[in-house]
Amino acid sequence: MKKVRIGVIGAGLRGGLAQYWHKPDGESEIVALADISEARQQKFQEMIGSPLFLTKDYRDLLNRDDIDAIAVLSPDYLHEEHVIAALQAGKHVYSEKPLAITVEGCDRIIEAWQASGKHLMVGFNMRYMSMYQTMKGLIDSGAIGELKAVWVRHFVGFGGYFYYHDWHGQSKNTTSLLLQKGSHDLDVIHWISGRYTTKVSAFGSLDYYGGNMPNNLTCPECSLKKTCPEYVPHTFTECAFREEIDVEDNNMLIMELEGGVKASYLQCHFTPDYSRNYTFIGTEGRIENDDVNGKVYLKTRKTNTWKEFSDVTYDMKSEKGSHGGADPKIAQDFVELVLYDKEPLTTPFAGRMSVAVGCAATESIRSGGKVVEVSQTSSIVHN
Repeated sequence: MKKVRIGVIGAGLRGGLAQYWHKPDGESEIVALADISEARQQKFQEMIGSPLFLTKDYRDLLNRDDIDAIAVLSPDYLHEEHVIAALQAGKHVYSEKPLAITVEGCDRIIEAWQASGKHLMVGFNMRYMSMYQTMKGLIDSGAIGELKAVWVRHFVGFGGYFYYHDWHGQSKNTTSLLLQKGSHDLDVIHWISGRYTTKVSAFGSLDYYGGNMPNNLTCPECSLKKTCPEYVPHTFTECAFREEIDVEDNNMLIMELEGGVKASYLQCHFTPDYSRNYTFIGTEGRIENDDVNGKVYLKTRKTNTWKEFSDVTYDMKSEKGSHGGADPKIAQDFVELVLYDKEPLTTPFAGRMSVAVGCAATESIRSGGKVVEVSQTSSIVHN
């Protein structure tokens, strides 16, 4: 195989990723799209430029011999169905995170992957961001000694627009936003620390969004749109205060990782700003990021070595492409995985474990904060 011919399922929020795969004169090309919306089909076709096979039924892609791989960019609750069907049809698969919305769903996906002989890659694009690669490199080099604690705060300044004006606001579609939004952060904690979570205790609630507004109310039709702070005129327009919303809009997790490392994760969807703040603390110092200003800070403590004499600030260089240059990198890694068997930075098991933590934390939240063991497995290859 000299070129990966890719069919896409879902042209919604992550549909833009496909532009990095469409290189007709290169090693990958988008050749087909399945999406239930003709309007999204047309917009996607315009973005790609080249003529595509378009359909509303994703199964039409699986039967085509001119498609080598499937990119599953559909809503979370459809990932399990779409990924398994594509693997069973003999296609390589790229799946957006979360891998599924239940641990059992993830395990079924991984079993189908291992039986298929095909490649499966999970879309953890934060592993491809220079900021977090820098932090991992520092920890792996021993710059802060032995890692002991991790603190993460996620200010989701666009939480209402992203998650409460459409399907994300219902737990039947997401389980919770600890899977949809939090899966990135939980994965980064696992990846940078090199350890998976073993147990978790969590608290969370729905304190701002949701309410008693009709489920069929949209922003353009609302009589309060001139004064409502959550009014949006386009794209996602379902009322953010509708009755059916049941997903927590702020969460606080305490986790114990393998080897006794402690971690905390805080997420809020009604903050005025957007930022991810990571702090890793070791026996010889700590590192902390500032993603707003593109910096990573290394702070040292007394060690009776040369290390204690200086702190270091790392300035991130700007990179081209969405998500800080991560999207073109992860797209290329999928191509090289399929063509050359080159191992990417992400793994299916890592995708499973971020979901397992999110599900355990959600169980803890909805049962009063009890300690919940994170589902482990010995029957799946941990790579």
